[in-house]
Amino acid sequence: MANKVRFGLTLSNRGVLLGLTQPEELLQMAEQAEASGAFEHVWVGDSIMAKPRMESITLMSAIAARTKQVKIGVACMASFPSRDPIVLAYQWASLDLLSNGRMILGACMGGSVDQQDHRVEYRNMGIKGSDRAQRMEENINILRKLWTEDRVTYEGKFHNLEEAFIVPKPAQDPPPIWVISNPRLGVAKPHILERTLRRVARMGDGWMTTANPAPDFQELKNRIFEYAGDYDRSFEDRPCCLYYNININEDREAAFQESKKYLDQYYSISYTRESVDNWVALGTPEQCIDQLQTFVDAGATDILLRFPSWDQAGQFRRCVAEVLPHFA
Repeated sequence: MANKVRFGLTLSNRGVLLGLTQPEELLQMAEQAEASGAFEHVWVGDSIMAKPRMESITLMSAIAARTKQVKIGVACMASFPSRDPIVLAYQWASLDLLSNGRMILGACMGGSVDQQDHRVEYRNMGIKGSDRAQRMEENINILRKLWTEDRVTYEGKFHNLEEAFIVPKPAQDPPPIWVISNPRLGVAKPHILERTLRRVARMGDGWMTTANPAPDFQELKNRIFEYAGDYDRSFEDRPCCLYYNININEDREAAFQESKKYLDQYYSISYTRESVDNWVALGTPEQCIDQLQTFVDAGATDILLRFPSWDQAGQFRRCVAEVLPHFA
């Protein structure tokens, strides 16, 4: 194969709240992902009130204690704009030390203010939804300074630091921050599309997205690569990561129905058939491989897989045995 891809396992920590999985099962799957040798990294989701779930940093601490080699990340940290950057930098540095330098931070601006639960979260966390993109950028800048500098004096729109510091420092110098951007081609306004992609090009140690189908992923990737040159950066060797789903079943319609039911409950949204078909590799192992291959061909360096299924263990076994060997 011309392109090599790394796979990550996304754990359904919101599923604990919805009765779809149990905390111990999440930790066991993290251990199994490492033991399989098929996964490069293990990921958890994040939200506070908008989409409640087991708290991400707490869960990642447990994963760090139960694993030795796989990288560990949050995809995406939707609460990132709401979190105090000094506390977050301190927590993340300790996580990085506990894991011996295995942490990846997926930073995003959080959900749309059009949704009631997101408005409730922002209001109670003391931020304006309209400020979340600027807060995201400011927090990224502060985290990197606190991780790499002895003392930090910083004057921003939302935070002012004077001789601030965190010790001990993280194991990585500094831990990578992948910037999440999910604009929809043909839907997003051109200036917003350019702004979010330029943020990735300017600030990201990597890019993570749910962009689909594969031609859209490739187009967005190409634009990020182009914009990076405007900031004297190159994205050529940086991760370009797809957040995706897989449901393996010889009956493709059954795979679709289970995936739709799972995702509808997980996000409190009624997904269309087109959305599920685009966001989930569905059907036989061969059908799933073909769908994933389109993103590899489009330039995905990393693909995170989640199982929208009530049979987490069975899906894991089939994925490792029947799908991922094709990409080895």
